[in-house]
Amino acid sequence: MKKGFSPHPTTRHRLITLAVAGACAALAAPGHAQQAAGGPNGLAVPSASEPTTGQATTAQTAAPQTSGDAMDAPKVVVKGIRASMQSTLNLKRNSDGIVDGIVADDIGKFPDTNLAESLQRISGVSIDRNRGEGAQVTVRGVGPDLNMVLLNGRQMPTSNLADQAGRAFDFSNLASESISQIQVYKSSRADTPPGGIGATINIMTGRPLDLGNTASVGAKVVYDTSNRHLPQEDKANHSYTPEISGIYSTTWNDGMFGVAVSASYQERNLGVNTASITNGWQGPFRGDETGRGTIPQPGTLGAGDITNRPDPTDVYSVPQNISYFMRGTQRQRTNGQLTFQFRPNKDLTTTLDYTYSQNKVQTKYHELSAWFNFGPSVSNWTDGPIAAPLQYQENVANQDIAMNGGDYATKSENKSLGFNAQWKVSRDLKFSFDAHHSTAVSKKDSPYGSENDLATVSFSRGNTRVDFTDEMPVLSIEGAGFHRAPMQVSGSWFKDGYQKMEIDQAQASGRLNLFERSALNFGLSATNVENRSAFQQVQRDTWGGATTPADYPQDLWRADSLGQYFSKLGGSGNPALFQQIHLFDFAAMRQRAIEATGLPALYTPSLADPDYDRRTTEKSRAVYFQFNTDWDTAMPMHTGLGFRYEKTDVTSTALSQTVGGVNWVSQNELPFVFAGKEFTTLTGKYHNILPSLDWDMDVRPDFKVRASYGHTIGRPRYDQIQGGTTINPTGTVNGGTGSRGNPALKPVKSKNLDLSAEWYYDRQSVVSLGLYYKKLDNYAGQTVMEEVSPNVTTPVGGRYWNAALASGCIATDTNCLRNFIFKNFDGQPGVTRGPDNAAGNATGTIAGIPGDPNVHYDITTFVNEKAATLKGAEINVQHMFGNSGFGIQANYTYVKSDLTFDNAGKGNQFALVGLSDSANLIGIYEDAKWSIRAAYNWRDKFLSSVTDQAGSNPQYVEPYGQLDLSIGYNVTPKLALSFEAINVTDETQRVHGRHERMVLSATQGGPRYMIGARYKF
Repeated sequence: MKKGFSPHPTTRHRLITLAVAGACAALAAPGHAQQAAGGPNGLAVPSASEPTTGQATTAQTAAPQTSGDAMDAPKVVVKGIRASMQSTLNLKRNSDGIVDGIVADDIGKFPDTNLAESLQRISGVSIDRNRGEGAQVTVRGVGPDLNMVLLNGRQMPTSNLADQAGRAFDFSNLASESISQIQVYKSSRADTPPGGIGATINIMTGRPLDLGNTASVGAKVVYDTSNRHLPQEDKANHSYTPEISGIYSTTWNDGMFGVAVSASYQERNLGVNTASITNGWQGPFRGDETGRGTIPQPGTLGAGDITNRPDPTDVYSVPQNISYFMRGTQRQRTNGQLTFQFRPNKDLTTTLDYTYSQNKVQTKYHELSAWFNFGPSVSNWTDGPIAAPLQYQENVANQDIAMNGGDYATKSENKSLGFNAQWKVSRDLKFSFDAHHSTAVSKKDSPYGSENDLATVSFSRGNTRVDFTDEMPVLSIEGAGFHRAPMQVSGSWFKDGYQKMEIDQAQASGRLNLFERSALNFGLSATNVENRSAFQQVQRDTWGGATTPADYPQDLWRADSLGQYFSKLGGSGNPALFQQIHLFDFAAMRQRAIEATGLPALYTPSLADPDYDRRTTEKSRAVYFQFNTDWDTAMPMHTGLGFRYEKTDVTSTALSQTVGGVNWVSQNELPFVFAGKEFTTLTGKYHNILPSLDWDMDVRPDFKVRASYGHTIGRPRYDQIQGGTTINPTGTVNGGTGSRGNPALKPVKSKNLDLSAEWYYDRQSVVSLGLYYKKLDNYAGQTVMEEVSPNVTTPVGGRYWNAALASGCIATDTNCLRNFIFKNFDGQPGVTRGPDNAAGNATGTIAGIPGDPNVHYDITTFVNEKAATLKGAEINVQHMFGNSGFGIQANYTYVKSDLTFDNAGKGNQFALVGLSDSANLIGIYEDAKWSIRAAYNWRDKFLSSVTDQAGSNPQYVEPYGQLDLSIGYNVTPKLALSFEAINVTDETQRVHGRHERMVLSATQGGPRYMIGARYKF
């Protein structure tokens, strides 16, 4: 052991350290968490008696909120990667329970460009990527909706138009430049706002009375290679974009006043190209089943076209459609925070802060797609028991080749205004109070809407085949002839979405030192959460053609080749790939469609009269106590015993549309006619007592063991507790679908056991092993109820339908059925014939008439009926190679649950999503001039959803690994240059269904490179 270095402080010193750590961990009293940040590197700083190695080391005096005399202890502000890693290690070592985290390298310099991408470096934390960057986190196999995210100890709102019903925080809205550290609390705590079954994640920003007088400014140029692989209609004008950031902090009047301001602005232009079975896989079917979507049985027409037929007991599925998307995105992200602090004396500190973030995203895309109608097919299959098509072909003539496009924009804004006060009444008693009002709003930022699709088609598709033997599905089309069937506009949908979450929260807490080695933490809180989501969708269901090809000059389209945009995916070079795509300017095509149809309202959505409007209010009240004691035994121990009582009232109101009729408009499209809207309100309430127990012991000065037990809850998603019934706009020949919430749902409750052993064999090195077990109850399982409308009829199975069957049509040949009805019943009640399309099939609508069957709906609702167990292990290694400047971090997480998806099963299933093993390997080198970090993150296959767009089929994200690199060079002590590379090896991503050959999506993006400079004043 080096002279002067003691990996284990004396008992007296240790008690002070634990008191500091305990106060730092008091998340329910946000002022504790804020003040615990201490300096630019945040909470996890070494004690003043243990100077760090590595880069520059300076000392400052500050007054963090801690216990006892430690409140005024000096702290060390450390810089550099090695010091950051040591601070993170100290956070883990000195905290109650199981805690991990990441500390900024220096003021304004977080290790990754995205907070989610930083979090994935922590064992047990995995991320979901969106647009090629981290967006949401899964912790220890628990999905994003069940992890609580705090900002300086405060519960944060979230909004996401891609998932209006979710609770998952979208980390892509926050830049990393103003963040001082992230704390991940994996074990339960009485003083933490509930909602994090996987973890509670506290994002912390700097405070001026801790930062002192300092400032820095940074600038980067970002080059995103993915923007190059887009059609000219979808790509941004340039692939190089700017990022600028700055932070300024000052104090005056001997530290009585302090102001800090930070801001950043970032642009990014990128492209994401995806080959997909967009609307999922129909089925599953048993090998001996018959009906729509099934393959012909032996002895029937077409049975000879099936190779390696699925056995009678095998399950199989067939693709609904195939699509190729070329999607260009431009993003502008603005973040800012203003903080004012007033400390009239050393015993009272007040903080007023305002945080703002804005994320604007513009999207343009084009799509080539072909839909299957489950007519005569030719197919070749893998062996069972889960059979997947190697090739699937439908023999058709003059069907549609769709060339869709979209152009829309969204804007998300987060605002938070908060006040905090810390008062040291006496040596043994402290109080804190915190209140904030925070909002998150997402809405459209384009007159076209927040999401839309304008379809153009050529009715010249012949036999259509998809090959599933490569990484991406390969589409082949016989006899396509755009010259004989010119392009035209067909159907469309335009959507205007809106979501707002508003949180008002007040928290009061205190700490009373008892006896010599004990303390009582106590507090209460009141939290009101209001969540509203609404949207209107105007849909044009003229998939057979909106008007005629003559209405659309063919120079509105530009011919291009498909394969070049998927060059990174296996299969793109297949000579059988259909290459002919036709691209268009969205604004010009939309305007031409308005002129041709004379119906501008069908291309202009508006929330003035929303189709759906869901409003949920949750009012929670809580009180907690936690008693902490240090035991001066032969092996020093620390215990913490707490409980939290939480009561929540739920009121959920939803505007729902009432169905007045249904029209059969194309082969398998039966959109509902909505006759009106009404609000319905439902209520619910629940309460929970959440105990927690923490214990740790120093077996040796450098070896610590821990155990934690506690209860946590995770609240239901908003779609699970919505009031009213939502009927999906379009039905099929099988009827309609819809959903209904249940505000009386109880939250998921987890009983958690955590064990840990940690060997701190050097100041900057550790080996640790963690084991965890979770018993989860009250998961909301889906149940489907069949309901029949009392007054709305459907033509399916009705008088005209039965007459067509009697004429010789079969139930699966909907073209035959429709042509017969239009030919023989045009003008009779419910039948309105339009012109024939280019394929020679009649168009028009067929409505239900009196005497026809009443339409039925499959209504999905939720009940507390599911339970699961989850267990796993984490191993962490951090090692610094003496004073060489080299170091490594490595961790591996193993997760297992008894509740997995049965790929051979049929019907609705419940399974835990997000379960996957994961690993990180990070290498660093640092000296006075250079700092180099190479980080590889890997995540194993995981279930991302139990349903796809077609129904009860799973979605599995395949294993994915990504290498990122960052290099810094200190030109002077104040000026530093940097180079960063994201996804260095240009990895692609793939999602499949029940079988690996049942591809759902194969996606390519591209590496991203950044060159920057940063100057400290």
